[in-house]
Amino acid sequence: MSGKALSDLARRTQQVYERNAERFVRARPRTLEERPWLDRFGALLPDRADILDLGCGSGEPIATYFLGLGHRVVGIDASNAMIRIARQRHPEGDWLLGDMRTLNLAGQFDGIIGWNSFFHLTQAEQRDVLPRLARHLRTDGALLLTVGPEAGEVAGKVGNDPVYHASLSPREYADILAEQGLQIVAFTRQDPECYGMTVLLAQKRG
Repeated sequence: MSGKALSDLARRTQQVYERNAERFVRARPRTLEERPWLDRFGALLPDRADILDLGCGSGEPIATYFLGLGHRVVGIDASNAMIRIARQRHPEGDWLLGDMRTLNLAGQFDGIIGWNSFFHLTQAEQRDVLPRLARHLRTDGALLLTVGPEAGEVAGKVGNDPVYHASLSPREYADILAEQGLQIVAFTRQDPECYGMTVLLAQKRG
């Protein structure tokens, strides 16, 4: 796919999820293959932590997993349809329509998750958003993101629609996070025990 086609695709991410919300929710696995990573993230949090779930979708299964552990979860998604489903199914959560690219909440959180959402941002947007996330993290707060194994742009699929993905290099992620006071705790490329996802876990130091 050409650079222009990828750029056009990046602008349509919200529309893709809006159009495919019900289908995506039905197809989303709930077996929690992510659980080892969620538990590593959770081990860095205090009891009854405040967690921000960016690109929360319907809230299942990640936000609901942490709600079930007694944490408070604020979920943000750019899709009206996804937020509507989350509010209907899980009224105990705090579900907000919003865009992580303009994230500017009043408070801070003990943990922030961008699972299968952060990587929909362009490389330039990721460079801008990472400092925003750092500002929303308390000291010792944890950050959990799915990214790519190397710098680049690719197209994936949601339903029958192509969807945009991008990544910086592992070195650039480490450098940007270090500038914001975060240290990478774990970085696994294409984890064979988690759908082949590349996962980044970092913690904000005092």
